[in-house]
Amino acid sequence: MMTVLRLTALTAPRVYDGLIGRCAGPLTHLARSLSGMTVPQIDEEVAKLLQLKLQLGGDEGKHVFVLKTPKGTRDYNPKQMAIRDKVFKTIINCFKRHGAETLDTPVFELKETLTGKYGEDSKLIYDLKDQGGELLALRYDLTVPFARFLAMNKITNIKRYHIAKVYRRDNPAMTRGRYREFYQCDFDIAGQYDPMIPDAECLKIVYEILSELELGEFLIKVNDRRILDGMFDVCGVPQEQFRTICSSVDKLDKVSWEEVKNEIVKEKGLTEEVADQIGEYVNIKAGGSDLAEKLLQDPRLSKSKAAVAGLTDIKLLFSYLELFQTTDKVVFDLSLARGLDYYTGVIYEAILTQAGVAPVPAPKDANGSAGDEGPVNVGSVAGGGRYDGLVGMFDPKGRKVPCVGVSIGIERIFSIVEQKAEASAEKVRTTETQVLVASAQKNLLEERLKLTSELWNAGIKVEVLYKRNPKLLSQLQHCEDTGIPLVAILGEQELRDGVVKLRNVANREEVDVSRADLVEEIRKRTSES
Repeated sequence: MMTVLRLTALTAPRVYDGLIGRCAGPLTHLARSLSGMTVPQIDEEVAKLLQLKLQLGGDEGKHVFVLKTPKGTRDYNPKQMAIRDKVFKTIINCFKRHGAETLDTPVFELKETLTGKYGEDSKLIYDLKDQGGELLALRYDLTVPFARFLAMNKITNIKRYHIAKVYRRDNPAMTRGRYREFYQCDFDIAGQYDPMIPDAECLKIVYEILSELELGEFLIKVNDRRILDGMFDVCGVPQEQFRTICSSVDKLDKVSWEEVKNEIVKEKGLTEEVADQIGEYVNIKAGGSDLAEKLLQDPRLSKSKAAVAGLTDIKLLFSYLELFQTTDKVVFDLSLARGLDYYTGVIYEAILTQAGVAPVPAPKDANGSAGDEGPVNVGSVAGGGRYDGLVGMFDPKGRKVPCVGVSIGIERIFSIVEQKAEASAEKVRTTETQVLVASAQKNLLEERLKLTSELWNAGIKVEVLYKRNPKLLSQLQHCEDTGIPLVAILGEQELRDGVVKLRNVANREEVDVSRADLVEEIRKRTSES
């Protein structure tokens, strides 16, 4: 019996409430059978008990809900949403400043659309139950649906941004901004253009957003898949293992080279000699165009056409970044790999480098972080690259549309901004109300509602308390609590004089304003603040 009670505490609280005395026989039978059970078997037995309780009745038919969000998800209260909206506004303004238009795609796709695009991360795709002949899955990112959209609509040229939720069956780390449901903020340029000009603009966008959000010091790492492939080739990695070895190298910001080497030797079958040659390259200190020039003279890499093409483009990229005045935050890093299969050229990732926000174990999708829970420790905050072959995978004739893009890690960024807001004394407004219409005496509800309507019709953001005769002190306190900057006070004398007493909540100054000039005066005062 004690075994049964322990089970209820762990897996089914309150299931047995009121049952023990009424169904001792079934419970005793369950207690005898628990030994050696697996977790699924225990869950099955608990389900049987729930069904039995339903049949027997109890709790007077009341269903007890488990009040929690699903694992890896969260609610956002008004204060958190106000902070989030401010971050979104900064990002969207940057995207629009660079001439992007927006679009949307379904939250779920045909499963075949998503599979085979994410390398070893494909196991994190959420499959949906067949609801009518189609095998579906929740979207894993916004890039693959974008490529499908281009191919389906035969679009060969577009600059777009897309902000929407994506889903990953991952191990959550909530305080680090790693979720199973989260937003991605993507900017992509599709079309045939001269090399590295769109790529440089994507990096400029990352630079602008991270600077405007004032998250702290950051660094943008860049590399090129062709350089990685050339490096693997000259080191002796079989071509069919390029992607899987790339996934291992992708872990270098999480673990040491020795651990990565151990994985590619013992788990993936490379020899010690090949692994050591890879290590010589990925452990080279990051640099700029000078490092690219040095590697172009490397006796082994210079023999790889892919590596030479990638290194040449890296040099060109840095020349454009110099013009965009971003080279102070960008480095060429041979250890950057990014594990997604669809990248074909330049790849990049932004990390925070300030104290307390150093690089930590994190997936390279720019939307999650790994490792132990901790304060404001979030790893990469943006990532992306060139994927020239992805659209062609969907086109019936295999027509390619070159693409390059970046994804801003909004959840990670939000984790930092939210914690900074909690640490500061600054009050976060959750509404945009400009003025509260108040009354100084009783029996003025009709006049308050009339003035409120006039201001609404003029486009002013107005509130009024839902009481017939509220106390003036209560109305002023509401403004203090919610951050409303102005109060339009009506009294019998104001009504006779055709004016409204406009009060500044912060400094408590009051001035009489004619009814005809009230809208203009409110606009003037709130625009100044």
